[in-house]
Amino acid sequence: GIALGKEAPANMIKLVQKYAPYASFIREMTFRSLDGHSLTHAFRQISELRRRARAKELREQEEADLVEQEKLVRTRNERVPRLSDLTMRPVVSARKTQGSLEAHTNGLRFISTRNEVVDIMYANIKYAIFQPCESEIMVLVHFHLKNPIMVGKVKRNDVQFFTEVIDASQAVDNSRRSMYDPDEMDDEQRERQLRKKLNGAFREFCKKVDAIAKKNNYHLEFDVPYRDLGFTGNPHKEMVTIMPTLNCLVNLTETPFFVVDLDEVDHVHFERVTYMSKAFDIVLVNKDFVKPVWRIDMIPNGDKDAIQEWLTDMEITYTEGPMNLNWKQIVNTVKDDDRFYMNTEEDELTEKEAGWEFLRMFGKDDEEDDDPDEDDSEFGSDKGGEEEEEEEEEEEFDSIGDEDDDFDAEEDLEEEGLDWDEMEDRAREDDRRKRRMDEGGEEEVRKPK
Repeated sequence: GIALGKEAPANMIKLVQKYAPYASFIREMTFRSLDGHSLTHAFRQISELRRRARAKELREQEEADLVEQEKLVRTRNERVPRLSDLTMRPVVSARKTQGSLEAHTNGLRFISTRNEVVDIMYANIKYAIFQPCESEIMVLVHFHLKNPIMVGKVKRNDVQFFTEVIDASQAVDNSRRSMYDPDEMDDEQRERQLRKKLNGAFREFCKKVDAIAKKNNYHLEFDVPYRDLGFTGNPHKEMVTIMPTLNCLVNLTETPFFVVDLDEVDHVHFERVTYMSKAFDIVLVNKDFVKPVWRIDMIPNGDKDAIQEWLTDMEITYTEGPMNLNWKQIVNTVKDDDRFYMNTEEDELTEKEAGWEFLRMFGKDDEEDDDPDEDDSEFGSDKGGEEEEEEEEEEEFDSIGDEDDDFDAEEDLEEEGLDWDEMEDRAREDDRRKRRMDEGGEEEVRKPK
């Protein structure tokens, strides 16, 4: 009656399911031996055998849905384009993977200094991206693949090769260096020259790879990210710079890589869009509703207009709202709706919001019903409420004043425009009238009841 654990091999699970109705199974056995060393040795051997069998089973499961790649055809009779002293990400083994990248007849081959080989076929490259070094510390080429390949023992959809222009960390001594220090100026000059040299070498390699692929009837073209459309955001766990390319939205300098294929994006929604917040979030909905959505958090408000203009140019629909939404529930609802993109219900008469229109927090009907004289901003309703409150406070203040003061407000307004003599005469008459009223009240009090 005890269920098998997660670590149970697949063969054992199948056997238990097959013979469970009419067989009994031994869950564990205890052995005793006069020679403890031999028993310990046997235990270690059994444990090692179980670990290897489990690892083999996991590897077979990992490779079960892999698409078989063609064999690399090496170029023999001409010079092979090559980039040396590259670092590969992700690593093949646990340590840093360095080596050279070569372009052959039908694919690329990376050979590490430890003779580890990774082949990337031209036919399996969906997008190739070349990012020159400008404000970063590295120049790189990145390949987003159609079908994953095995890098080490893990399936990977993205493979990258880069060279650092400067060290990511430098030792700084305690002595202060002036900006006019000749050594400092020489270092900056050497760094600029190295950036220019590496950018040129990578650009030339990309051109040669394009030419070889085109010569052998493969379609391959390197994209360059648009830096002027870049913005900062948090797609994973740290703030990075995200830049669009012709076909993708990427961050390639930090790991894990962030690569979104724009052809797979169905809709974009902007969350936490309010006048009070300094940042907003973006949710990119996948056309395959089974897959999770992509998120980019903490984008500065100043980048919203540029991002929305770029989405319009790319013909991608977008909406915005003031709160975070439960996207798992929304996607499940949309997935089960056969008429999601239609503007009528099943009877084809009842109108409904088509597609992602239901995400608009401020409907079109409310905007059409508004007075043209009223303010069009979203703060209009709040401002009206504040004005009504102020008017109510003024009315209360006026009513209190009327109880304490016998003068009429209209008489005070009529006094505007009078000269000093007329105002003094009016004041004397008011004083006499008030005095007579006071004397009359005292006489009434003196009369006997």
